[in-house]
Amino acid sequence: MGCCSSTEGERDWKPTENRRYTDIPWLIIFSLFCIGMALICGFAIATGGASRLVSGYDSYGNTCGRNNTNKKIDGVPLSGADMTEKKYVFFLEPCKFDVINRKIKSIALCVSKCPATELKTYRELKEFALSNGSNLCSYELTPTRYESSNERFLKCPKLPVPQSKAVPVFHRCIPMDISCYAEFAQAFITFVGDNTVLRRVIAGVITSKEIIMGLCVLAFVLSLIMTLVIRYISKVLVVILTILVIIGSVGGTGILWWLYADQKYALSNNSTSILWKEVAGDNDKALLVYAIGATIFTVVLLLLMFFLRKHVSLTISLFHVTGKVFTSLPMLFLHPFWTFLSLMMFWVYWIAVLLFLGTSGSPVKNNSTGVVEYQMEGPLQYMVWYHLVGLIWISEFILAFQQMTIAGAVSTYFFTRDKNNLPQFTVVYSSINTLRYHMGTVAKGSFIITLVKIPRIILTYIHTQLKGKENACARCMLKACVCCLYCLEKCLAFLNQNAYTATAINSTNFCSSVCDAFKLLLENAAQVAVINTVGDFVLFMGKVLIVSCTAFAGILALNYQQDYTVWVLPLLISCLFAYLVANCFLSLFENVVDVLFLCYAVDKKHNDGSSGRPYYMDKELMEHIEKSSKMGKYKSPEGEGREMKPMKGGESSA
Repeated sequence: MGCCSSTEGERDWKPTENRRYTDIPWLIIFSLFCIGMALICGFAIATGGASRLVSGYDSYGNTCGRNNTNKKIDGVPLSGADMTEKKYVFFLEPCKFDVINRKIKSIALCVSKCPATELKTYRELKEFALSNGSNLCSYELTPTRYESSNERFLKCPKLPVPQSKAVPVFHRCIPMDISCYAEFAQAFITFVGDNTVLRRVIAGVITSKEIIMGLCVLAFVLSLIMTLVIRYISKVLVVILTILVIIGSVGGTGILWWLYADQKYALSNNSTSILWKEVAGDNDKALLVYAIGATIFTVVLLLLMFFLRKHVSLTISLFHVTGKVFTSLPMLFLHPFWTFLSLMMFWVYWIAVLLFLGTSGSPVKNNSTGVVEYQMEGPLQYMVWYHLVGLIWISEFILAFQQMTIAGAVSTYFFTRDKNNLPQFTVVYSSINTLRYHMGTVAKGSFIITLVKIPRIILTYIHTQLKGKENACARCMLKACVCCLYCLEKCLAFLNQNAYTATAINSTNFCSSVCDAFKLLLENAAQVAVINTVGDFVLFMGKVLIVSCTAFAGILALNYQQDYTVWVLPLLISCLFAYLVANCFLSLFENVVDVLFLCYAVDKKHNDGSSGRPYYMDKELMEHIEKSSKMGKYKSPEGEGREMKPMKGGESSA
């Protein structure tokens, strides 16, 4: 896209107070796209799709609760009926569910009332129909013929008819007897192997709901505490990582050499057979290759750890500053919840419109079953694809908006001289800036991720559909393409995040920000690698600690609960929730670390700590630079050797 083709010189990174509008054309494109999404929703509502979904329709194309006399379907004599008084959908076989096509394989009828009690005989069916006009058998079979007609076995529900209740809003008669849904749980019951075990597990979840809620709250509190205190334990976790890596690499290499020596000694034993010697010789050569490769890997790894040890201290310093950011900007904790809520609302809207579209097609009679089905043909299919692209793009847009807001708030913190005198409501102010100035940049960045994600999803779908049919070469090529697209998506997502930070600082458009951020990351490639490696490990250990503490507390609490015997599922539910919450908080922490690193790289490049060009960074980061320099001297990017002098008085970073 020509992002780095600009002819302008080296950018002088300075936090912009007078912000500029960025990527206006992309904001217009995104707005037009959203208008298209709204038009699709309007089309689905106008063509009756929403009405049919909410009110329900029978197997002959009649919408329940509506007058359908002007909607006669050719070849379907039972269509076009007035169903104004019949507002509910009743299924002759409500428990016959087609899992593959996600629908009930049964004749559907419009009735005025759902059977509130179990109907055991055809006489009871007749009395129910005559009392309220709800014919529970096919329309052409009158209630007076329920007991005498030979067609009652095909056109009436199977006896006994279970008690049912209308679902709120959607007007479907749903059986109240849970045994009706045994078919849905058949696979799980088969896996468990004993129906009584399933009952005990469900009883365990119901009985322990208070404990599960308590454990979820505990996980939330632990995640909040971990986000604030991880800066104090990061050094310990880094030491643990270093020890594990050294023990693993050196120990693994030593074991390989020991196995090679043992195999060599066994091979020199003349009492063994010739055939065994051939096999042992091959193993001997393989072990020698593995041992040499492991030795080279270990030496390179230890050398890298030695030369990059200074960068590890930078990671620890960034963790310290990140903790201070959360202390100064506590509203950052709320942003993931707003993002989650926005995603949930959009996904509910998207699913609703998709269901509207599914019932907006043309009514077509299925000759094999005699019922009416709505098929999406022609332009309607393109609407579904457009709607699918909207799901990905708008979801990515919401996530990118969060990243831009966080980048703006954190960069404001970093480039404020007096950290004790930050602007009020910094996070809210950053959100307003993003809404006002940088929506186009967010739209463009999210669209690039969408361009990569769509072909990956398509290839994954093709691979799933052709499973077992394609040859090994085609399968390998598909997997390789999916893997490459996945890696490309992750790289672009990381670059986008840093581009948003550059936009938040300089108020530049997306292409210029990508170019500027990429140059900075390239200049600090070693530090980027160490921060992402060591930082990811520390955050992973934090997640493990939160889940472990939640699991331990759950075991203690559930062990004293005597109302049931199976508490594995409640514990798993609690641990899963604990991981999701921990991942939410610590991913936010990781995002802040990445923003701080780019700000640190900018500050280090354009300032040198002198009185004329003092640093913006906190004292922890200045101490890292001081320790990394030789004899208290730091060579600036311009080539001057300057003595670092931390800011004093009002300029000091807290």
